Amino acid sequence: MHVVLLMLLVQSPPQIARQWRQAHERAIVSEYVELLSIPNVARNLDDMRRNAALLRTMFEKRGIAARLLEASGSPPAVYGELKTPGAKQTIAFYAHYDGQPVEPSQWASRDPFRPELRSAALEADGRVIPFPSPGQAFDPEWRLYARSAGDDKAPVIAWMAALDALRAARAPLVSNLKFFLDGEEEAGSPHLEAIVKANRDLLAADFWIFCDGPVHQNRRQQVVFGTRGVTGLQITVYGARRELHSGHYGNWSPNPPMMLAQLLASMKDADGRVLIKDFYQGGEPLSETERLAIAAAPAFDAELRKELWLSRTEGAGRRLEDLINEPALNIRGLASAGVGEQSRNVIPASATASIDIRLVKGLDHRVAVNRLVEHVRRQGYFITESEPDAATRLAHGRVARVVVTGGYNAVRTSMDLEVSRRIVRVVESARRPVITLPTLGGSLPLVYMLETLRAPFAIVPIANHDNNQHGHNENMRLQNLWDGIEVMAALLAM
Repeated sequence: MHVVLLMLLVQSPPQIARQWRQAHERAIVSEYVELLSIPNVARNLDDMRRNAALLRTMFEKRGIAARLLEASGSPPAVYGELKTPGAKQTIAFYAHYDGQPVEPSQWASRDPFRPELRSAALEADGRVIPFPSPGQAFDPEWRLYARSAGDDKAPVIAWMAALDALRAARAPLVSNLKFFLDGEEEAGSPHLEAIVKANRDLLAADFWIFCDGPVHQNRRQQVVFGTRGVTGLQITVYGARRELHSGHYGNWSPNPPMMLAQLLASMKDADGRVLIKDFYQGGEPLSETERLAIAAAPAFDAELRKELWLSRTEGAGRRLEDLINEPALNIRGLASAGVGEQSRNVIPASATASIDIRLVKGLDHRVAVNRLVEHVRRQGYFITESEPDAATRLAHGRVARVVVTGGYNAVRTSMDLEVSRRIVRVVESARRPVITLPTLGGSLPLVYMLETLRAPFAIVPIANHDNNQHGHNENMRLQNLWDGIEVMAALLAM
């Protein structure tokens, strides 16, 4: 007992985690590969139940009481709880285990759920390499490629490895720990609110740590205290009822792709400023502490432009950390007829744009959608929510079908709270220096949880910024996982 106490006086939780990880890298990666090998698109419930079953087993292996929380028609959320005798605080951790849909043909491996180890990033000509034999070390610059490698199964593995390390060292935990794994975050978490409300007491905690997203673009650890909200919609515009020969009918029949291009161009200027009326109105101003945090963050835009081959950026020269604290309009996909080998000499019958709007605190997602719809109407379009019939199309020169795909609002917790400062200090014990920011660029369904649970929160991400989040060839840099294990050890033991 005295030896254990002496070790704890000498070693911090991050140091304990590092030492344990160095001796168990193969086991950590093997468990990671097993988890990544199960397909995890939220709409495929059988796959999600396989994921949930494995996650429950992983929790129980660590002595964590686990159960599945469900709403009608939803993938299960996985809940785990580790009680500590005499604990005076409860810390809850959030991640999600579903991933974005995949197009296997776009992946270098052709199989997003067959994890591949590469010697470096694909963009740096990383080659596929075999997993090392027992006893061989993993190069920290190697990357593991698979869907959800970075978003968001990595934090789950970091929790498990950190708990294994602390337990092996007999390091005492002083808090009750709760874990919540969302099964449909990438689908907008449509059942999360119902699950949380039905389990309000079970999910109660003094504060929450959300473990989604990337570290800062300069690879430094960041702690963030808010996320943007998000809403999505699809706009389809119409021409003739069928495709027409572009020679026989060009200059006569309206061209839907051109109509859609003109409509979309009316929404933003050349610097990326959104032109929709009142688009920016309603956002809650940043506090003095939040503005100072943005100013103190390292300037990295020039390096990031070079990395991404961008000669210019939107925002009239303002920095990235500033711009993500404003609402944004993004065209995330366009479809009409075909291109390349699939192109034909036709006037397409319709054209569709898929749009997302990123929101800031204070701006309701329904209001944002209504402002966009009114903009479309002001461009001369008749708006319909259903597929327009012949009578509708004959009665109106321009018809747009608008389908809203849900959404949720942005949230921020105060950076001035003592618990916020304490979380930063704990993370700094593992990875110094830490960047603190008021808003993460991405979105998380925190509003569904925090409106019910009323607890402060912080976001502590671990993935590499270039993990191809939401895209094909998603990956996790191993050093980010190693660092993440140490950060999670510090948080679990705080």
